[in-house]
Amino acid sequence: MTQPTDDTRAPCQCESFARVTERAALAGARWLGRADMQAAEDAAFSGARLALERMPISGHVVIGGHEDAEQLAAGTSIGLGGEEYDLALDPLEGRSVVARGGTNAISMIAAAPRGSMPSLPDMYMRKMAVGPRALGKISLSSPVGDNIRAIAEAFDRMVNDVTAIVLDRPRHHDLIEEIRASGARIKLIQDGDVTASISAAVRGTNDHLAIGIGGTRQAVLAAAALRCLGGELQAQLWPTRRAEIAEALEHGIEDVDQIFTIDDLAPQEVIVAATGVSNGDLLRGVRFLADSARTHSLVMCTRCNWVRFVDGIHFFARDRREEVRLN
Repeated sequence: MTQPTDDTRAPCQCESFARVTERAALAGARWLGRADMQAAEDAAFSGARLALERMPISGHVVIGGHEDAEQLAAGTSIGLGGEEYDLALDPLEGRSVVARGGTNAISMIAAAPRGSMPSLPDMYMRKMAVGPRALGKISLSSPVGDNIRAIAEAFDRMVNDVTAIVLDRPRHHDLIEEIRASGARIKLIQDGDVTASISAAVRGTNDHLAIGIGGTRQAVLAAAALRCLGGELQAQLWPTRRAEIAEALEHGIEDVDQIFTIDDLAPQEVIVAATGVSNGDLLRGVRFLADSARTHSLVMCTRCNWVRFVDGIHFFARDRREEVRLN
C-alpha cells in the first residue's frame, strides 16, 4: 500500500476560508431584490471582514474593495496572526444581480502564499477560459472562430454543440457576432464573470468557453479557480484611457499587450472558496428558514488536491425551533 507523503507544513486551512464566503453570502442575500446595490455590497464586505478578523492567519489583501472603500481595500492586513496569505476577494460578485433579485450572484475568496499574487491595476481585461479538456488548445491572439473549432475538436463535438458564455454588454457586440458566425451557441449572462469561467471548467454544465471583457479582479479570481480545476485562462489588459496605460506601468507591467496566463495570475498553491448568494447554474443561493439558513459552497485547494461542494446549515440561536433538513 502506498503511504502518504510526509508534510511538515502546518495543517491546511482551506476549509476555514468557506466561513468567509458563507458569512458574506448570508449578509448579502438579505438584500436580494431590494434595489440597493450599495447596501448589499456593504453587508457582504462586512460579513467577510468579520470572518477574516477571526481567522488564525496573517492576511494581506491584494485584490479587494476599491481604494476609497472602507472595508477590505487593497493593502489591508487582517487576521489573528499565523500563516501568511495573499488574499483576493469579491464578497459580492454580482451586486446588481442581488439588487434586482437575479441569479448567479456569489461570494468568493482566493488565498495564496504571501507575495505570490500579482498586483494589477483596476481596469478591464479581455479573457478566455476553458476546462481541462481544452487545455493547451486556445490562444487569445487567434480569431474567435479558430478557438471555438479547437474547443469543439477537443470535446469531439460539432461546432454548433459548443456553448460560449458572454456577458451581455454593448462592448461585446462584435464578439457575439464572431461567435455566431462560427456556428457555436451563446449563453448571454447579465453578471457573473467568475462563475462563467468556473462553469466552463465543470462537466455537466454544458458550457465550454467563457470569453469577453471584464475586470482584473475577476481575472485573478477566475485564474485561481481554474488552477484548482485544471483548466486554462488567458487574459490581456484592455485599457480605455491613456491614464490606465500609465497605471499599468506603475504596477510594473511594461507591455500592456502581454497575455497573462494562470502561471502569471495564480502562480503557486491556491485556495478558493465560493458561496452562492442567489440561485445559479453552479451553486444554490442562500435559503432562509425559520431560525436558520442554508448555504451551498464550493471549496478548492491545490495543496490538498480536492474540490468539495459544501452544504451548510447556519442556526441563528442556540434554542432551535426546527430540525436539520436533508435537502
